[in-house]
Amino acid sequence: MLKEKIKKLAEEWHEDTILIRRHLHKHPELSFEEKETSAFIAQKLSEFGIAFENNIAGYGIVGLIKGKNPDKKITALRADIDALPIKEANSVDYCSVNEGIMHACGHDVHTASLLGAARILNELRDEFEGSIKLLFQPAEEKLPGGASLMIKESALENPSPETILGQHVHPPLEVGKIGIRSGIYMASADEIYITVKGKGGHGALPNDCIDPVVITAHIITALQMVVSRNANPNMPTVLTFGHIESEGGSTNVIPNEVHLKGTLRTFDEEWRFEAHKKIESLISNIAEGMGGSYRLDIKVGYPCLVNEPELTGKVKSRAIDYLGEENVVELPIRTTAEDFSFYSQVMPACFYRLGTGNKAKGITSPVHTNTFDVDEDCLKVSTGLMAWLALSQLAVSE
Repeated sequence: MLKEKIKKLAEEWHEDTILIRRHLHKHPELSFEEKETSAFIAQKLSEFGIAFENNIAGYGIVGLIKGKNPDKKITALRADIDALPIKEANSVDYCSVNEGIMHACGHDVHTASLLGAARILNELRDEFEGSIKLLFQPAEEKLPGGASLMIKESALENPSPETILGQHVHPPLEVGKIGIRSGIYMASADEIYITVKGKGGHGALPNDCIDPVVITAHIITALQMVVSRNANPNMPTVLTFGHIESEGGSTNVIPNEVHLKGTLRTFDEEWRFEAHKKIESLISNIAEGMGGSYRLDIKVGYPCLVNEPELTGKVKSRAIDYLGEENVVELPIRTTAEDFSFYSQVMPACFYRLGTGNKAKGITSPVHTNTFDVDEDCLKVSTGLMAWLALSQLAVSE
């Protein structure tokens, strides 16, 4: 059976895939700077005999594996390749050698997994009909998101896939398991930058000033009404300000300006942009009503990620067939964001989570932390399962 062939190849090439992952982990690069990462991926695709185009949306790569009757049906697989500006604190021989940069979100695992799956699929290309497009995407971690740029630069054309699959590491899930959710899964994410302007002066003479700190305090408190009194209570909205900084203020100095940085997360695209208007209206009324002024910049980020129900149902069924029902779990919605959502806005898509944790081995650190790591047995699951799921979208005779 084809499934057994896939499992055998995933096992046979497991150590090679681990070496690929460790190389990537040791040499991380930031968003839009993935030059050497891209060159390494190109080298591996060439070794595997897989055709590709590079330098798409910066350092992106698109590969293509053709089976029999290659135009019959086409599906796509995606991995992101960039790292984060985090100084690694792990004591492993594959620890990052690039100071202050780390694969703390598992994109090294995603890339190694797609390379491993591609190797399996290319080996089995005479046993399926259709073609499989491979997207090695840059800059998931930084706006405007490499996915949006890949789409703009026609990565989903010539040929055009009918469906797309992606995966992401998930430390809370034990290795050997995956998590999946149909429908709305991940939130949109917009960045909010506010400058509140007043009139500075001596802290002992506030009557001679227009205090932007006080105005800012009222703004932050009032903006929570956007969530508590306007958002649909059945559809979570998050509005968080994680950065507040005054320009020139001190214990006895009222500053001229205060700067805020925050994020808005929603699960409803229509409400998302309505919230933008409500945010500006509140800021304007408060700032100007208290004698100050403001500047607002909302950077529209990633949209909501929606797992198309029919495709996701099929992926779940095939995952159960491959891993066993006990190893496929239902996931809750997440207020985190992913630029894979851009693909989900233009075609049927499914984004699932790969279990990478192992409490017995002490592998429990969350993503985006300086001690994040994975149980590398996950690579055996990720490569084989991704290959199996890709073939489930094509015409395969078992």
